Amino acid sequence: MKIEKAKISDVPQMHKLINYFADKGEMLPRPLSELYENIRDYFVVRQGEGVIACIALHISWSDLAEIKSVAVAEGSQEQGIGAQLVKACLEEAEGLGINTVFCLTYKPAFFEKFDFKQVDKMELPRKVWTECYRCPKFPDCDEVALIYNLEV
Repeated sequence: MKIEKAKISDVPQMHKLINYFADKGEMLPRPLSELYENIRDYFVVRQGEGVIACIALHISWSDLAEIKSVAVAEGSQEQGIGAQLVKACLEEAEGLGINTVFCLTYKPAFFEKFDFKQVDKMELPRKVWTECYRCPKFPDCDEVALIYNLEV
């Protein structure tokens, strides 16, 4: 398994993968335009010509980043791919000098394995909420907020 930065040519497959799980209510959908605009945030795992997993590390501020859009194709789950993707994001955040990484998720137990701690969403900085206004679930967010503090 090789984790690589996403390429423009990966976007249609990433979109399909993310929105497959969004349609099942397991994550939020992402429009194609957002994936193209934020392509530099994404890591992927490819199998042959296909994208079987993706994740994004989105920088919110000088000391804050968000992990989002974690998706691993159903046939490739339970192999540690998701864990390796999260570790890649945490390493990138550390390398950038970002000391706090958060996520909003329907799968908090997955992130708790990496020592993310649950927090009240209202504890997150206001900068976090800029994207929320575009969410179809706003203002009734039912995701769980978690934070990870790096030693940078």
